[in-house]
Amino acid sequence: MQKGAKHPILPMASGIGAWIWLASPLAQADTTPPFNSGDTAWMLSSTALVLLMTVPGLALFYAGMVRKKNVLATAAQSFAITALVSVLWMFIGYSLTFTSGNAFMGGLSRLFLNGMGLDSANGLAPTIPESVYMTFQMTFAIITPALIVGAFAERMKFSALLWFTGLWSLLVYAPIAHMVWGPGGWLAADGVLDYAGGTVVHINAGIAGLVAALVMGKRIGYRHDAMHPNNLMYTLIGASLLWVGWFGFNAGSAVAASDRAGMAMSTTQIATAVAALSWMFAEWLARGKPTVLGMTSGAVAGLVAITPASGFVGPMGALWIGLAAGVICFWAAVYLKNLLGYDDSLDAFGVHAIGGIIGALLTGVFAVKAIGGTAGMLEGNTGQLLIQATGVGVTIVYDAIVSFVILKAIDWTLGLRVISEQERDGLDITQHGEQVYE
Repeated sequence: MQKGAKHPILPMASGIGAWIWLASPLAQADTTPPFNSGDTAWMLSSTALVLLMTVPGLALFYAGMVRKKNVLATAAQSFAITALVSVLWMFIGYSLTFTSGNAFMGGLSRLFLNGMGLDSANGLAPTIPESVYMTFQMTFAIITPALIVGAFAERMKFSALLWFTGLWSLLVYAPIAHMVWGPGGWLAADGVLDYAGGTVVHINAGIAGLVAALVMGKRIGYRHDAMHPNNLMYTLIGASLLWVGWFGFNAGSAVAASDRAGMAMSTTQIATAVAALSWMFAEWLARGKPTVLGMTSGAVAGLVAITPASGFVGPMGALWIGLAAGVICFWAAVYLKNLLGYDDSLDAFGVHAIGGIIGALLTGVFAVKAIGGTAGMLEGNTGQLLIQATGVGVTIVYDAIVSFVILKAIDWTLGLRVISEQERDGLDITQHGEQVYE
């Protein structure tokens, strides 16, 4: 019988007959897990919010920053990744990440979501249906490779993007996510704190983006031709959707409608606001004017940095993390990139990798035991900072090596980059036969 269905006999029973029926083995066999309706409602909402971050949030954020000839292609990359990763997650990604296997990778017990019914629950989220938990985690798996796109925007073949996304999701995202969040994961067992994806999502995406930018090389005309954003209103709208959706990302990672979810929401808002202001003022001092692109980039940097810390720190910790993220990510996106000469088109590395590293390390400093159960360096647990650094280091090394191998394999077979004529004409018309601007 389906959950919530009424038994045809029970309404006819009354008095002692009803008590006899309820005590019978048949009635007891019909019981279902005691899912919490409040937790389930919050997680359904959080799942929708996190999906909103990729489509339309990230699609608009990135599409506004590229040149007119690449607007549609850039948005299409986020949309296609959403569809592709959803299917891969159903086939095998969820099983490899969130079922028991070994310290490095999960097993195959949920291959094709086999065995996931109305009444099943994952031990990591026992108060909500497993279908909700699976879909919530799917939205994290979606946005992570979509973030990478910002590093190589305007020059990758669409076919190469699909192959890279599929392979990277299974060979990089799934193992890192299992090691940090999955049952029996190595980094989780070592005590690495990552509430909502500082290592799993942001460092992972940012490092892969840097490797991709280096492997593919610079855009034609980089540092010579004008490459101004085509529509900063798209970027502002996209950043605003990211900000709103991030409450599902961080507060939803409590996997419950709880006090800890409330604290994660408040720290997310504080850090984001402070980072937007600190980037804005740093840019104002350094370059003479506060730009919309700077404010939106600062907000995203704050969202990134607070992600690993949001369920472990208090408001003052969030303030300092936001301040550090705004200033340091501004320096990385503007000065470090120019100093080293790599072409990280939309600053995926400068914002996500650098912001993720800042957040992961400062979690080890500002973690409050009364909030997340683990004390940080300020509460006397100096070893937590080293544990966090280990998690950062493992993520960087594994991600960089495997991403490089995947990229080179695709380059040797299919080819990563569009030919020069196609790049000059723009990806909208050459990859999709469509364009936004005539």
